[in-house]
Amino acid sequence: MVNVDDAIIAKLESYGEHFEILVDPDLAAEFRNPDGKDVEVEDILAVEEIFKDSKKGDLASEEAMEKVFDTTDPLEVAKQILERGHVQLTAEQKRQMQKEKRKLVINKISREAINPQTGYPHPPQRIENAMDEAKVKIDPFVSVDQQVQVALKAIRPLIPIRFEKVKMAVRLPGDSVGHAYSTIRSFGKILEEEWQQDGSWIGVIEIPGGLQDKFSGKMAELSNGNGETKLIK
Repeated sequence: MVNVDDAIIAKLESYGEHFEILVDPDLAAEFRNPDGKDVEVEDILAVEEIFKDSKKGDLASEEAMEKVFDTTDPLEVAKQILERGHVQLTAEQKRQMQKEKRKLVINKISREAINPQTGYPHPPQRIENAMDEAKVKIDPFVSVDQQVQVALKAIRPLIPIRFEKVKMAVRLPGDSVGHAYSTIRSFGKILEEEWQQDGSWIGVIEIPGGLQDKFSGKMAELSNGNGETKLIK
């Protein structure tokens, strides 16, 4: 629990009523981040009190809380304030959150999209340069998936790019399959699989187009260089 002196105010106005809570700025930002980790409300609060004016120490009335939130439970009220209200984040916090979210957007596009002219992924730096040129703005409180779509729309006039699934054929020695199987499934969907008479395993995997090189490299690593992968055209 954050010290009251280090807390910031989260506030909500509704039906003519004003509510404030004192919160840990970092945990409140994590709570509001749709791609962040789950954070318990009680860990965010400096005190489990709902204020009408936190600077004066005036508490919100139970009647006002019941009117707006249909409950007087301070944790449930605080949760709704965090979800629906305004959190006074510092400028540095916002910059850091934007930086981290931007990196996630770039990595997802690079991982899942391809250059349709070559069939191979764009390097992250090329994606970032295109986003810079298109002046893509990142909102720290909007999910990565939503912002990926915004970024794609903005950079398509600048570079050839599309999201596409590809099929990879894989052949692994029998003694490599056991510890490689879960890794294969983490990349995508196994469409076909078969054990060969020599004990080797072959499969056809559908993965995001941008993961081709990473997938091939991982299969080589897990099979000590004895595995084979091939893009199925």
